[in-house]
Amino acid sequence: MLDLRLVNASVLNHPCLMAKTSKKPGAHSTVADKAGAELSAFLAVACTNTAVRRAARRLGSLYDEALEPVGLKATQIGLLAEIERLASANGGQVPTLQDLATKLALQISAVTHALRPLVRDGLIELLPDETDKRAKRAALTSDGSRLLHRALKHWAVANQQVEKVLGSESAAALRAVADYVSSDEFLIAYGADDGKVR
Repeated sequence: MLDLRLVNASVLNHPCLMAKTSKKPGAHSTVADKAGAELSAFLAVACTNTAVRRAARRLGSLYDEALEPVGLKATQIGLLAEIERLASANGGQVPTLQDLATKLALQISAVTHALRPLVRDGLIELLPDETDKRAKRAALTSDGSRLLHRALKHWAVANQQVEKVLGSESAAALRAVADYVSSDEFLIAYGADDGKVR
């Protein structure tokens, strides 16, 4: 389980969570007060989602810029790297598209769409699974492997700069929170309180 104390101070002091009220002691709760409380709760949730998306777009553009010399986006390099990582972890057996989708927390249709230009450019090939002919496996071609290793040098420069700006502890905390939010453990914990309006 993630130790959320790493981020609690900045989260609790976020402007979205510090809405001030002008309610005087002993005043009765009104419809406006309830609406204000609901709006405040919405802003707290929206701020988390918006802040994460905004940060992801900023980081994505910085990594994309660093990877321009190899002609691919950070998301494409991420796919190539994940295919290689999963194959290495599985004794050289390349992942199925479903394995890849599960690991990346994506729908299989999104993975198929993202792989299409990489297949077209000869960086990945799709192979039938030996036991289930309906399933396909994604493998790096030799060109894909060479390009990935060339790209990783550019990626490392961007990654080191992000670490330098954030500081190693903050960068580690950011990765830990992101990993936790994308985990099954988070999804299970989230489902324990389904967040539905009653």
